[in-house]
Amino acid sequence: MTKAAYELALMAESGRLLASVFEMLDTMPLIGLSTLDIDTLVEHFIVDDLHARPASKGQYGFQFVLNSSINQVVCHGVPSASDVLKDGDIVNFDITLEKDGYIADSSKTYLVGNVAPAARRLVQVTYEALWKGIGEVRPGARLGDIGHVIERHAKKNGYSVVREYCGHGIGRDMHEDPQILHFGKPGTGLRLQEGMTFTIEPMLNKGRRAVRTEEDGWTVVTVDGALSAQFEHTLAVTAAGVEVLTLRADEAHMPGRLKAAA
Repeated sequence: MTKAAYELALMAESGRLLASVFEMLDTMPLIGLSTLDIDTLVEHFIVDDLHARPASKGQYGFQFVLNSSINQVVCHGVPSASDVLKDGDIVNFDITLEKDGYIADSSKTYLVGNVAPAARRLVQVTYEALWKGIGEVRPGARLGDIGHVIERHAKKNGYSVVREYCGHGIGRDMHEDPQILHFGKPGTGLRLQEGMTFTIEPMLNKGRRAVRTEEDGWTVVTVDGALSAQFEHTLAVTAAGVEVLTLRADEAHMPGRLKAAA
């Protein structure tokens, strides 16, 4: 469950490379691009420019490099030539990358063009919820502490937390123990230890938390058709607190390393 120093160094490199994928997407004018266009672009960047492997492709039979989840799609959206991004959309790109045997996993919800204030607020609160959870990570903390602060922040702002999907341990395998729930009670659950690596990836809905999977077997949507947003980072528990392994350039103002409480 915990990683040795050399493994953490390899995971940090995978995380750095994955962050650069999002930095590349940050420069792209997304309006008018299909999600399949973006999938192809990301695959070329990971393979040809970064000399790494898109870890999602082929995982569990999935044939694409990324998940592209637009508006009411909660997660696992399948790239398609017919899904063309338009002004006012929100879209989450969930991308994994493997380098030298170790995997990093991250996602970001993008605002496409002129996004309505209500959608913009959902995206902002979801991002804040991610960082609320990250702020609880330190040796000796409990998994319930993470879930509690995420759900509390969501509910305070009038949003619901999806419960069917969660964060996860990560390393040589994309999904390892433990599961990281985005709801819970403080002081409960597994106690965190230095060297643990996992993702936090809250999904917040503007309406009810209920979701369903479409007939393709992948795409998860809100039952009531309300908007959903998600953000995700890969983290390592350190002696001092936590290190965000997939920290992006647009997050230079965020604490990439958080110290444990005294």
